[in-house]
Amino acid sequence: MTGADRLRDSTQIRLPGGALEGIRAEIEDKFAVTVRDEEEDVRIIGSPIAIKNVSDFLARNGVAVA
Repeated sequence: MTGADRLRDSTQIRLPGGALEGIRAEIEDKFAVTVRDEEEDVRIIGSPIAIKNVSDFLARNGVAVA
């Protein structure tokens, strides 16, 4: 059975607040995800496939995803 932590990791990306500067609008336009500002972080929420695609996009744009 899939654990909650693993499911959460496959459906969201958490980044520091300024990490999406200059590319946030492109992410919101290009991918079926929700981008939320939360205190000091930004959270990108979507399906596992969308999150994988966003992760690849972020890597190509020099944003490290842990």
